[in-house]
Amino acid sequence: MGNRRPTPQSPQARKLPRRPASTLAERWTRIDDVDVFYRESPHAPPDARVMAHIHGFGLSGRYLLPTAERLADEFHTYVPDLPGFGRSGKRRDMLDIPDLARAAVDFLDDRGVEKATLVGNSMGCPVIIECAHRYPERVDRAVLVSPAGGLFNQPLRRAIRQLSADAPREPTRMARVAVPDYVRFGVPSTMRMFRALTQYPSLERLLELRIPTLVVLGQRDPLLPHAHRIDEIASQTDSHVLIVLLEGAAHAINFSHPGQLAHVIRLFMDDLPIENDPEWPGHVRLYEVHRGTHHPPAKS
Repeated sequence: MGNRRPTPQSPQARKLPRRPASTLAERWTRIDDVDVFYRESPHAPPDARVMAHIHGFGLSGRYLLPTAERLADEFHTYVPDLPGFGRSGKRRDMLDIPDLARAAVDFLDDRGVEKATLVGNSMGCPVIIECAHRYPERVDRAVLVSPAGGLFNQPLRRAIRQLSADAPREPTRMARVAVPDYVRFGVPSTMRMFRALTQYPSLERLLELRIPTLVVLGQRDPLLPHAHRIDEIASQTDSHVLIVLLEGAAHAINFSHPGQLAHVIRLFMDDLPIENDPEWPGHVRLYEVHRGTHHPPAKS
């Protein structure tokens, strides 16, 4: 998917921890005078399709690594920290969905990537939707995992209750990843980003997309409406959307259920039927909830 530029040596390399958090290579680049930290698959085949993973609200890309690592040998994988998040530098205009979408495309430009599949979680989903809406030639496919934002997460006190309900449903080790990221992001940025996230027309833009789009929902996710309500809404229009429900999962599926998520992403990328892996434990199952009229049919 386009020629990818080599990574320049960066003076920021001294910031890398002695023990990398991932099997992906950890690198720095500089975009519009901002240092941007990212991870990249070190051994993907030269002709591999490009896949970039976009993180959620207040977080870095670190919690996306369990899923990204499982796909890194098949896809040329990138996991950036967008400007203002994680270890990347801050910019004053990076707390708005369109600005973050532009930053994601700038990152692809910097890496010499013409077109990519984008995989997001939570806030990363509206960012991907905006990328596909504003820069349709740059997005091959979209994978939206636990999309956040819109009326269901308003007002702020309701979103806080939803997050509080979700916390005990996630693996306890998620806190070791999320808490430092949230502290670094800060309260002022949280308030501004929340307003931007909940005002963005995610559902309307999602149903307008003209690329194959996979939506993965956790059956135990308190931040989302019931899957059948989403199916009811999606069925009102001829869309390109495939909706899959993952039993037993909450919001941070990329972290809590990486094997199952990587499995369904592979099926989606090759237009194969959504099927469960027989080796999964009995409490974990995938269900196809909705397949839009214009979504590619499953190959037999």
